[in-house]
Amino acid sequence: MTESVIRNKPGMASVKDMPVLQDGPPPGGFAPVRYARRIPNKGPSAMAIFLAAFGAFSYGMYQVGKGNKIRRALKEEKFAARRAILPVLQAEEDERFVKEWKKYLEYEAEVMKDVPGWKVGENVYNSGRWMPPATGELRPEVW
Repeated sequence: MTESVIRNKPGMASVKDMPVLQDGPPPGGFAPVRYARRIPNKGPSAMAIFLAAFGAFSYGMYQVGKGNKIRRALKEEKFAARRAILPVLQAEEDERFVKEWKKYLEYEAEVMKDVPGWKVGENVYNSGRWMPPATGELRPEVW
């Protein structure tokens, strides 16, 4: 507020002539200041949070166990199928090997016909044990 409004007079006057205006509390005083720590009681308790987390973990572990059982059953089924078809596959491989071995022996006889004392198909290592070729394939055209 300006001085002229307070004095209701135009112009400047001495500061001593002005009424004293001082800020103070409102009538009846200020409201009391809350200085105590008051935390609202909202949300679930610690025990409720713990039980919810434990329940979620238990359910997850149950689902993992179910998945493991299913995966184990599928794996066993796959292995059973492989065991069932293995004799057929082995017979096919044996048949293929015999055909290739005969071709190889014919090729060996043709190549070594001029070598005296050479016996076709005889093992040169003389170990006494028959072992199939380690390559898994007989390819006389490469030899």
